[in-house]
Amino acid sequence: MKQNKYDNENFFSSYEQMPRSVKGLEGAGEWHVLKALIPELRNKSVLDLGCGFGWHCRFARTEHASSVVGVDISEKMLQKACEKTDDPLISYLKMPIEDIDFSDSQFDVVLSSLAFHYIRSFDAICKKVFDCLKPGGAFVFSVEHPIFTSRNEQDWYVDDQGRRLHWPVDNYQLEGLRETSFLTEDVVKYHSTFATYINDVINAGFSIKAVREPMPSEDMLKNIPEMKDENRRPMFLIVSAEKEK
Repeated sequence: MKQNKYDNENFFSSYEQMPRSVKGLEGAGEWHVLKALIPELRNKSVLDLGCGFGWHCRFARTEHASSVVGVDISEKMLQKACEKTDDPLISYLKMPIEDIDFSDSQFDVVLSSLAFHYIRSFDAICKKVFDCLKPGGAFVFSVEHPIFTSRNEQDWYVDDQGRRLHWPVDNYQLEGLRETSFLTEDVVKYHSTFATYINDVINAGFSIKAVREPMPSEDMLKNIPEMKDENRRPMFLIVSAEKEK
């Protein structure tokens, strides 16, 4: 059974209140880095895996993508996406990312934001993405950084006064399931090392074009004081890859 916490009423209610849920892409601390890696989208067919509220789908259309398909397992997510979308060239499909089965060479660009660390077999997803991309197509994705996902307790180590001392890393080389907490619920994530993410992309046939470990923008650091701690450890990993012509 694929994990779908987002259709849990309490969990979804908490998720709706997160800054990235309220403000969209501008509320996502890594967006300025991810955006810079997305290729020219004009007249391109785009697939968004784990599309959530559809923010990236709608962004693709503002960049004049010819068509956009968003995939998500959550009915509640897709309901919100449809409410926010008034564009016949964007379509949403309710299915687990693991079950995608598109035609060969169907898309020019495949995007995914913070979804793959919920999936057991990243290597299988890479192969499916490779097959559905046209030659010369781009694959750009973000995940929670392996330093962030290495432990079940994905949180700071604090002193008796609650001051953040450091971000602990343990069991880094032990890949696989992590039972952790996010918002109001216990969730399952899958930890992969940095090397595994990169090698799975390469082994699927892609060429790596860029790798980023984003820090908050200067604007976020200025306006959100607690963001300064995000520079003490990487929270996200972003990869841009290409299916060679």
